[in-house]
Amino acid sequence: MATAAHQLTPEASANPAPEAIVVRFAGDSGDGMQLTGGQFTLATALAGNDLATFPDFPAEIRAPQGTLFGVSAFQINFGSTEIDTAGDQPDVLIAMNPAALKTNVDALKPGGLIIADEGEFGQRNLDKAKYAANPLEDDSLGKWQLLKLDISQLTLDAVKPFGLGNKEALRCKNMWTLGLALWMFDRDRQPIIDWLKAKFAKAPELAEANIAALNAGHAYGETAELGAMGISQRHVAAAPSEPGLYRTITGAEAISLGLVAGAQLAELPMFFGGYPITPASAILHHLARFKEYGVTTFQAEDEIAAIASALGASYAGSLGVTSSSGPGIALKGEAMGLAIMTELPLVIVNSQRGGPSTGLPTKTEQSDLYQAVYGRNGDSPMPVLAARSAADCFDVAIEAVRIATQYMTPVMLLTDGYIANAAEPWKVPDMSGYAPFPVTFHTELPAEGEKFLPYARDEKLKRPWVKPGTPGLLHRIGGIEKALGTGNIDYSPGNHQAMTDIRRDKVLGIDIPDQIVEQGQAGGKLVVVGWGSTYGPIATAVRRARAKGLDVSHVHLRHIWPMPKNLGDLLKSYEHILVPEMNTGQLKTVLRDQYLVNAVPLNKVSGQPFTIAEIEAAIVRHLGSDRPEELGPDDTQLPSPEAVNP
Repeated sequence: MATAAHQLTPEASANPAPEAIVVRFAGDSGDGMQLTGGQFTLATALAGNDLATFPDFPAEIRAPQGTLFGVSAFQINFGSTEIDTAGDQPDVLIAMNPAALKTNVDALKPGGLIIADEGEFGQRNLDKAKYAANPLEDDSLGKWQLLKLDISQLTLDAVKPFGLGNKEALRCKNMWTLGLALWMFDRDRQPIIDWLKAKFAKAPELAEANIAALNAGHAYGETAELGAMGISQRHVAAAPSEPGLYRTITGAEAISLGLVAGAQLAELPMFFGGYPITPASAILHHLARFKEYGVTTFQAEDEIAAIASALGASYAGSLGVTSSSGPGIALKGEAMGLAIMTELPLVIVNSQRGGPSTGLPTKTEQSDLYQAVYGRNGDSPMPVLAARSAADCFDVAIEAVRIATQYMTPVMLLTDGYIANAAEPWKVPDMSGYAPFPVTFHTELPAEGEKFLPYARDEKLKRPWVKPGTPGLLHRIGGIEKALGTGNIDYSPGNHQAMTDIRRDKVLGIDIPDQIVEQGQAGGKLVVVGWGSTYGPIATAVRRARAKGLDVSHVHLRHIWPMPKNLGDLLKSYEHILVPEMNTGQLKTVLRDQYLVNAVPLNKVSGQPFTIAEIEAAIVRHLGSDRPEELGPDDTQLPSPEAVNP
């Protein structure tokens, strides 16, 4: 990946388009950085580039203006080749105030470009950002290119004809900034203009003001002779792609569509019971739009009511679905045990975030794996799946529905804050390629003189699913231990042993695909094993390491529990196993427990995703050491107080 100095200079413009460019928009949480990044993403997708995004924003609804903890950022990595991550180091940082500059500039690539709104670098904002001097004036930014513009004043000038007040006018400066960014990377403005007209259809003067700001930013790039400052327009060629219909999609959107598709493949209506919580709330918002597909959504008064209502819907013959994040999943624990005991299909989506307790509500983490696999009272086995990317959420959601309905069991689908909010291009699939798995409700009456057995078993060890009220099939299910077959209450030691074993064996016997090797081959020096959203940085790091001749392979798990039947032998075919996780080593522990392998952790719990460089460096350290099991990841070193509170 070329540096910004090479990407944006006139001399570079004659060279082929760079492989990828990383741009980060950063400003106050009221500056509209997420909206700006989202619209730049739209323009980039329409240009045919592959892309990945990383929205990063504070937990406060409206953090104090100009403060370091109130900074909101949006990073996009786009290019003419396959993009798997949002990028390690930005090539371009657009900083709307001093706090945005201070919290983001150290991530900028050496030689990268800073575009700063010098109109916001007054003494008050400098004090809030804890700057002793104005960094735009004191040469402290010398290792980067600096373009300082009074974006605030340029925006006021652009929207002056519309008679807006000063505060309202300054709300348009994100559009001015977006216009400049669109010019820099040769993006079409018309889709943004159309979007603004639709968004402000009831306030056309606001639409026109924002359009004027957008056009003014674009015109500035065209007319300001930025080439004299080493900055010129760049065109990034479209990425190669298979023919088809594409759209950008977030993880929350893909899960919602996948759940709907899964319900259709199962030929079931869907009931979603949810309670608002970051970052899972978007799933409820998206599903509420699919009433025509037999989807009923219910915003409950709390997390317990949300899962209880979904479980009740499953009892009544619908596909019950609920969703939350770690704290809400903890509250749902007892009802998950009830779903396991009653053996009803239920899909539980866990969009993980930093914990424990309220923790880091808007930051990403993978620390709920123990909770998913082990986190209920009693021996309560439940299938667990993990999505690797925003687009992958669609297929994983369908798989969760398949397992839940075909094996009469609750299933947990793990995603995280990064996947839920991030966007990437998605080829809309041809659903004719998906095999239906229609549910058959039990309606057959027992033979004369016999009773219906609600806990009878088929070859999959699943019990029959009967809609309540079906004539002749009166039965009861519940949370107290049930007798084998009859479903009557039975506390006897032998019965509890038998029922516990059956519930375990049913889950362990679920039909799942064998584990594949993403890159490399079975057997070798080192395998990097990941799950969830670590896929992108691991895949890229392993690809780079293999290009250097290193003997390293990549295995990525979708089925966390039960694990693929060939996984143990596959892992034992490697000399060493490295497991990067955004937790303190949870999958590593499960792998050690199940297969007695010496899996070595690489852990990170900063609320930020892994960078490619972190994993690539760990691979090199690991292969370069005679005793890799003694290597500790750099990320687990405690930071200095100065690093935490600069």
